[in-house]
Amino acid sequence: MNARDDFLAWVNSTLYQAELALHNGDPEPRRAIWSRIEPVSVLGAWHNAYGLDEVNDLFTALGRGFSECTSYSFELLANDVVGDMAYTVGLEHTSASVDGEPRTYTLRATQVYRREDGLWRVAHRHGDTFGAVT
Repeated sequence: MNARDDFLAWVNSTLYQAELALHNGDPEPRRAIWSRIEPVSVLGAWHNAYGLDEVNDLFTALGRGFSECTSYSFELLANDVVGDMAYTVGLEHTSASVDGEPRTYTLRATQVYRREDGLWRVAHRHGDTFGAVT
C-alpha cells in the first residue's frame, strides 16, 4: 500500500466514523482525530474557530446541536499526500437533526491533515453550504 492508499483508507474509516458520530451528537471521535498542535482552524458553514480552545468549544457545541443522523456520505473529489501533509476536497451529504429540526444538506468541505507521530490528524477544515438546505 502506498502513502495515498494508506491515507485514503484512514479517510474512509477513521475520519468517516468520526464525522458520523458527530452528526449523531458525539464530538469525541472527531476531537480525537484533530491535531493538538497549533495552528488549527475551522472555517465552518455555521461557525468559525481558531486555535485549540475555540476548536474544542466548537466541537462541543456541534455535538449538542446534531442528532439522529439518518444519512452521511463523503463524496471525495480530490486529494493528495505529500510527505506528512495531505488534503481532501469533497462534498458531504448529510441528513440529520440540527437543534431538533430534521435537515438535509450538502457541504463543500476542504480539509488539511498533518501526520503526527505516525497518525493522521486534521489541522484545518473549511466547509460551506452547497445547494439547498432543507
